[in-house]
Amino acid sequence: MSTLVLALIAGAVIGLALGALGGGGSVLAVPTLIYLLGFSPASATTASLIIVAATSATALYAHARDGNVAWRTGALFAAAGILPAFLAGAAAGHLPAQALTGAFSVVAALAALRMLRPTSSRPPERIRPAKAVGAGAGLGAVTGFLGVGGGFLAVPALVGVLGLRMKQAVGTSLLVITVNSLAALTARTEAGGDLRWEVIAPFTGAAILGAWDGKRLATKITGESLQRAFAVVLLVVAAVMAVDVVV
Repeated sequence: MSTLVLALIAGAVIGLALGALGGGGSVLAVPTLIYLLGFSPASATTASLIIVAATSATALYAHARDGNVAWRTGALFAAAGILPAFLAGAAAGHLPAQALTGAFSVVAALAALRMLRPTSSRPPERIRPAKAVGAGAGLGAVTGFLGVGGGFLAVPALVGVLGLRMKQAVGTSLLVITVNSLAALTARTEAGGDLRWEVIAPFTGAAILGAWDGKRLATKITGESLQRAFAVVLLVVAAVMAVDVVV
């Protein structure tokens, strides 16, 4: 199968997951770029930020049209992550490939376990500013360091810490992901690397189209079914990357 076809298929799948779940799909971008498309870990995380930023911004527009974005809350949450995302993005380019791969396998496993957790039915907690800032900063650091959107962390935090309803949390998480991805990408612009735009461009285009379909898919299939299926895929990816580090 040609590189172009692989990029289009992978982009569509990742966009589908991002549009439907508000996050989680971007976790697959880095391993896809490394194992299927031949990117180095450092270049894959940078390319992933480009893909995630463009796709999240597109999905954000779709959710905003339906009124599912809490702009003020999301802006404050995202602001807390801008500096950590920038600093982590700058630091990631100086780390060995095995360290990035190992860290990514851990994050993929954590994302899968988070998705397999049953959704809590408890009422929203009182908003705690310090906790919200801490969650936003942590998400920014993960985004900058590993090139993932971190929606699997953002959505639960927006529900549990800031008291948003699930649909609002999914839409608002896309705002946070977009801002953090752009901040981290700014820190990496000077690093360069073997960014292959002939792969990144079609990958991103397919992901954007997939995000629109993902939003429609979310209205037809329960969120729990989507999350469980995706969690299984993430666990497999995490295991493969962990073995790669050890071997």
